[in-house]
Amino acid sequence: MTRVDFYLLGNGGDSRELFACRLTEKAWRLGHRVYLFVPDAPAALELDELLWTFSQGSFVPHAVYRNPSDAEANPVLIGHNEPPAECHDVLVSLAPEVPPWFSRFVRVAELVANDEAEKNRARERFRFYRERGYPLETHNL
Repeated sequence: MTRVDFYLLGNGGDSRELFACRLTEKAWRLGHRVYLFVPDAPAALELDELLWTFSQGSFVPHAVYRNPSDAEANPVLIGHNEPPAECHDVLVSLAPEVPPWFSRFVRVAELVANDEAEKNRARERFRFYRERGYPLETHNL
């Protein structure tokens, strides 16, 4: 069953996007394949750029997902649509809603910014997962 982790970002810490880069790098270094789910195409391009620059000397092999060959060549994909079928290890979500295909992933990381509107949306997602019996963990950062 999919494990869902909520990462609650505190004041003055990383932005959701920067934390997503750090978490993705850690998961990739541990041998996981990662799908970064974002709300739209501009957000995908922004995260793509940030993955190149978020840490000096860091390298995370990635691509914005556009076609199946992207999945074959890159352990980290960024997208705003359903990922390819072979992508099922770690889902890092920056989207405001639960994606309908989340349950095919082993782990889901929900990143929550420290503002009331985002917290309210995260509470709805938390209830969604809890009501369906998914194991949940919360990490206060």
